Amino acid sequence: MFRLNLKIALRNLWKNKGYTAINIGGLAIALSAFIMVVMYVGFETTFDHHIPNHNRIYLVGRSLPDGKTNYTPASLAPSMKDAFPEIENVGRSKKTDFEFAFSTDKGRVYGKNVLSVDYEMAKMFHLWPDKGLKKPAADGYDLYVPQEFADVLFPRKNLTYPRLVSIGPKNAGQSANIQGIISYRTDHSNLKFDAMVILNDVGATQDPKALNYHTYIEVKAGTDVAQLEHKIDGLFKKEMIKNGMSADDRMISGRSVIFLDPLDNLHLKPIAGNNTNYKIVLALGVLGLLVLVIACINFTNLTIAQTNRRAKEVGVKKVLGAYRMNLIFQFLIEILMQCLLALVIGLALTELFLPYFNGLFETSLSLWKGNGSLVWQLPVILIVITLISGVYPALVLSGFRPADVLKGNLQTSYKTLWLRNALLVTQFSVAIVFIAGLLIVSTQLKYMKTEDTGFKPAQVVYIQNTAWFNRNNFEQLKAKVNEIPGVNSFTATSNIPDGSKAAKSNYSFEGKEQGLDMITVDFDYFETLNLKIKEGRFFSKSFNTDTVNSVVLNESAVSAYGIVNPIGKTIRGCKMDYRIVGVIKDFKAQGFETAVEPTVYTIKNPCIASTEKYMLMVNVDQDKMAAVLATLKTNWKDLNKHDGDDFRYEFLDELYGRLFKKQEQLQSVFYGATVLTIFIAVLGLFAFSAFTTNNRRKEIAVRKILGATDLQVLRLLNSFFIWVVLIANLIGWPIAYIVATRWLDTFAYRIDVPLLPFLFAGVISMVLTVLTVSIQARKAVKANPVDALKYE
Repeated sequence: MFRLNLKIALRNLWKNKGYTAINIGGLAIALSAFIMVVMYVGFETTFDHHIPNHNRIYLVGRSLPDGKTNYTPASLAPSMKDAFPEIENVGRSKKTDFEFAFSTDKGRVYGKNVLSVDYEMAKMFHLWPDKGLKKPAADGYDLYVPQEFADVLFPRKNLTYPRLVSIGPKNAGQSANIQGIISYRTDHSNLKFDAMVILNDVGATQDPKALNYHTYIEVKAGTDVAQLEHKIDGLFKKEMIKNGMSADDRMISGRSVIFLDPLDNLHLKPIAGNNTNYKIVLALGVLGLLVLVIACINFTNLTIAQTNRRAKEVGVKKVLGAYRMNLIFQFLIEILMQCLLALVIGLALTELFLPYFNGLFETSLSLWKGNGSLVWQLPVILIVITLISGVYPALVLSGFRPADVLKGNLQTSYKTLWLRNALLVTQFSVAIVFIAGLLIVSTQLKYMKTEDTGFKPAQVVYIQNTAWFNRNNFEQLKAKVNEIPGVNSFTATSNIPDGSKAAKSNYSFEGKEQGLDMITVDFDYFETLNLKIKEGRFFSKSFNTDTVNSVVLNESAVSAYGIVNPIGKTIRGCKMDYRIVGVIKDFKAQGFETAVEPTVYTIKNPCIASTEKYMLMVNVDQDKMAAVLATLKTNWKDLNKHDGDDFRYEFLDELYGRLFKKQEQLQSVFYGATVLTIFIAVLGLFAFSAFTTNNRRKEIAVRKILGATDLQVLRLLNSFFIWVVLIANLIGWPIAYIVATRWLDTFAYRIDVPLLPFLFAGVISMVLTVLTVSIQARKAVKANPVDALKYE
């Protein structure tokens, strides 16, 4: 019996090759997209899951009066370990603020992320070197690198460790032994490093008050995390008061300061950070699921549309004694065969397109490596799509009554018409949401790229250093650089406008305290970025006090304090009184998702070391850019004797442009989903209209005999589908509007939801419908009526 059913299934599929190809092809394409989405979502949601007890590890963070931060003092870790027995382990890490140069016999290689961790944190995160983790001496350290960076440092294989390398500027004479390799997937962890320094105590030689450490805790199973958070908060406040902070200080007074952020949340939804990664994963997951649903709808619709062709088969089988459950099982097996074939083709397409997907999202996903979960996910996907696509058609096919079938009295197509229409409307509604969404995302992205940011990065070059810049030689370096033809200005600063966050501290004006971003600058900083002055002046060498106690504020800082006529007034911060000499217009240093932060600019800032000026920028005439860069590269070692081993640079507009990367990814996701959805919807419409037209051939012949023109017949055949698409637009527009509004609300600077994308989505859907249906209807319109009626 099974062999007979299998033969019947194969014959039916072969007999209707066109419909079969459309069914399987559309589903295969959707499955390919969905498989890539499943792999990506699985990758993004399992960061650090290779660490045992990852669900019991938390990052300790602080709530500031004007934001949140993951930085804590060095003294907090040992205090927590001693005070709370529910904490099983405590570890700290500290990132180097600048790039680190490694000199080998093959040249110099730069480590952008050099991370220092203590021994306890290495154990907590299972940072196991190839020779095993050992505890460094009290005053010593061990340097390790991941395999990927080792391959760059030492292209030759089969190396033995330890290996001696020079580090930092060549004239510094510093060297260190790389002890071995740490097998650690930094691309799948919140710990990003090119090199790792493991110490016995990472904060032993540092200022215990310095708020520049990441502190992690591993709690015991069953710990009440909320209660522990409250206890750590009390301990932290006591530590701050002991270190000299007033109990009434707004940094700790009147609120809970400490929060515990689960390690599992840090990549997608960190408390102190943005959730852009989460939004991309969520959008990609929803879009991938919708594409698959559209394909299943298409599959179901076409299967139902062909039910009449199987009616006599069902009638005969029932007369011969077949039960309905036998028929349901038979038809589900047929649909399972088609879904299985679609899945195989989908896997082949996934392998073909995965390199492009990896390039877009900067991942290294593979069907065959590190994806053991696909072994169970693929069968589940196969069963689910089989049930979604096949249950209702199987019920319809198996429900024919033998007496009606054998008399030729078939009304099934009319009974299922409501479902087919509903599925077709759903299909096009989703496609319209995607079209409108793509256009709105593209419009916002265009706005971000063309809107005035308040500064001009196009002519600015950021010169990369490998160490803290030597301030003693800066004025001499600046004078020599300014002599190069084509250089407009040269400056140093603690922060460049590339989206990175500045250090923050409290400043007070007339008793009102406000947290301000602190940016330490040199003369010509504002001129280099072409910032605009609103009141007062920029820093100038003509005023000696500018290097002592003068500040420039931005508009947001003035507004936060509510200062009227700010020039000449005094604010206090970093235990100093500062005189306001200028107010600059706000500029979007951190992009469009975050509102401009209240910011103070100083030439002298004694607050913390991280405000040291070690970032160099040069403003160059556009038409002399190549000549200036060539001159700097040739003479850099002589110009910058302290740190001039290599001249490396980046264009500031490219650095700033990276802030749009996630939105560009989202645009690409919408583009791919839109194309897929439209393709699958049109594919289904093409087959469905062909089936409908074929069923109405006799009606068309009679109408033509009675005098109907070709245009009237085409209008008749198109009218139904146009109504379907019109209803789909009326459903899709409000959904697209709601989704677009919620997405745009995540931007501090955004467009208003435009009307044009909705109208454009409607026009595209109408045009595609008319073209698709007309192509199919043309054959029936041009056919000779005699051919359709000669057997009547």
